[in-house]
This record gives sequence, C-alpha cells and structure tokens, in this order.
Amino acid sequence: MTQKPNYPQPYEDEDNATFLAGWREGKLLLQQARSGGQPFFYPRLLCPYTGSSDLVWIEASGRGHIVSFSLITRPNHPSFNDEVPIILAEIALEEGATLLGRVIAADATAVKSTAKVETLPLPDAARYPLPTFRLA
Repeated sequence: MTQKPNYPQPYEDEDNATFLAGWREGKLLLQQARSGGQPFFYPRLLCPYTGSSDLVWIEASGRGHIVSFSLITRPNHPSFNDEVPIILAEIALEEGATLLGRVIAADATAVKSTAKVETLPLPDAARYPLPTFRLA
C-alpha cells in the first residue's frame, strides 16, 4: 500500500462521530429510528421519516448502485492533484439510503449510472476519510 495522502479531514461532531469512527474501522453505518423504518444518511438528530429522536446505528452491507456521477478534473485541494479524474457519485445502497461517495476505478470510462458498487474493504478503506466505493 502506498503512503496515506494528506487529505483534508471531515468535520467531526457528536452527530457524525459514530459514523466516522465506523468508517475508520471499515464499516459503513447508517441511522434509523429504533422503532424501525427506513435507514437514512446523513447523520442527524431526528429521523426524516418518523420524526423520532430515538435513533440507532446499523451496519450497511456497503453494496449498492450508482445513481449519477461526476468526473472531477480540477480538485479543490492539493492532496487530490495526482488522482484526477476523481469520481464522485450518488450511491443508492441496498438498504434504501443514498449518499455521496468516491468511486475508485482503474478505468474511469467503466463507471456508468446503474453500475453496481461496494465499499472498499480494509486496509484500502483506511486510506480515505469518507466512504469510498469500487465497482462490484
């Protein structure tokens, strides 16, 4: 494995600390109301479906598909300069939640809407501070 780049780190607060700690352990965590219902992402204090503040964290499968994506050719931070094009995608997870994530692909032209993806496993995932996927 190559040296870990000096990526900018995400802002961490009490709402997202569990999510970020899970990712550092190679887990993709989602929230849902304790009473059940659809898992959701981004971390927040209230369930957007039930309004409940009684929330639990669940581990997602990490599998889903690309809804839409963009190729970034001009990164906004020098840590990414040697990694263009960077693929950012809206990912629909099997659990029903959607999120933005990075897709790592040796060939950017292989990335398509509806393509199946999965989260990177450890130790590769530890290189990236936020959810990162690969083509499945």
